[in-house]
Amino acid sequence: MSGNLYDRLSRISALAPVRRREPLLRTDSQDQNNILAALNAEIGRNRYGEYLVSRQWYATPEMFEASSEVVRLLLQSKSQLPERAYQTAVDPSKWLFLDTETTGLAGGTGTYAFLVGLAWWESGGIRTEQLFMRDHEEERSLLLEVAQRLNERPVIVTFNGKCFDWPLLQNRFRMTRQIEVPGLAAHLDFLHPARQFWQLQLGSARLSNLEQYVLGVEALGWSRQNDIDSSRIPEFYFDFLRTGAFEGIAGVFRHNRMDLRGLAALASRIFALLANLNILEKQQPLELYSISRYLNRRGERLKARQLCEWSVDRGLPEPIARRAMHEAANLAKRDGDFGRAVELWRELAGSSDKSFEALEQLAIYYERRKRNTFEAARLTRLALSELRRAYRLGLIRSEHHQQLSEQFNRRLSRLERRKNQMQICDFILQSGR
Repeated sequence: MSGNLYDRLSRISALAPVRRREPLLRTDSQDQNNILAALNAEIGRNRYGEYLVSRQWYATPEMFEASSEVVRLLLQSKSQLPERAYQTAVDPSKWLFLDTETTGLAGGTGTYAFLVGLAWWESGGIRTEQLFMRDHEEERSLLLEVAQRLNERPVIVTFNGKCFDWPLLQNRFRMTRQIEVPGLAAHLDFLHPARQFWQLQLGSARLSNLEQYVLGVEALGWSRQNDIDSSRIPEFYFDFLRTGAFEGIAGVFRHNRMDLRGLAALASRIFALLANLNILEKQQPLELYSISRYLNRRGERLKARQLCEWSVDRGLPEPIARRAMHEAANLAKRDGDFGRAVELWRELAGSSDKSFEALEQLAIYYERRKRNTFEAARLTRLALSELRRAYRLGLIRSEHHQQLSEQFNRRLSRLERRKNQMQICDFILQSGR
């Protein structure tokens, strides 16, 4: 079943009559006690009513030191954050890991966050707190608790929370008309660096995949072997609302706790990689190349070049190897290391796959740096020939071929004019003798 269809059906299911539940204070109800025991939960109360809360403490993952340099890399955005926000984000004791389980994926007004998982560093380990609403009337009491935790720890750490979890919670806060949206100092979302670091290598940046292949289940101390199918989470909640069945919800609680701990371990891993080039040197070539691209986009050109060179030297699969060589050459060019750039361009030009790109760069080099118009013209003609061959083989699209063809022809026309002018000048000088 597609995600969109499942989400629509989930919202329709939410409209079904809900069996109202007596408060769980009654100790003579074995079912109520079973729910509390299965969820390892207790009743919480505030001025808006009741909610369920489950608290756990784990020795791992352990708290780590957050490098200010890495925090700035991760928080780079078009709108500059105040310096105070950076200083708050550098302090991991101000972090609040957050992961929601919801009634659907649309994120609109009909989507509820029925379970909000929170975690923070405490006593050398990590404390998890899961806030659960037994029915929709408990939403305000749950949201008030979330707001209070965010006021204590105003840096949220999520995995795709910028696109889903946090906008959803903001919407739910506003819909209460009574609880203000908490102000955040900063938001660290680790989905985006995780995708850029490991998607080439794994083909997927799902947290469960990262736990298995990047973080290592042995080091984590838990396994997803008995995890639930996350696509069924809304179904489990609707079953609980209608029938009181808690077995599926217990699985949702376990899933959420693993997500929180996995997120904390992932944050530790990414900070370690970005803060220590000695660790990076030992990584796989694809990982090195991916992190290089991430750093280059954030202006860390020297580190990016070093990682890119390492990835090229260790061997990458095609066609990524060619792409990495092009990027290494461009980084060398920007650093003024034309010797290395020319070396890489010559190696690329000597191959049979889209060599016109390297030939073009060599032509630019001989025209602008060496002032060798004749060699630049020769290389441009070769680039045109290779461009036509690549087009015949279907290696480039028609629009791209036309654009590059016009660009190369303009350069060749300019170089030919300059050649003719130089030949005329030489003729005149020789005639004057």
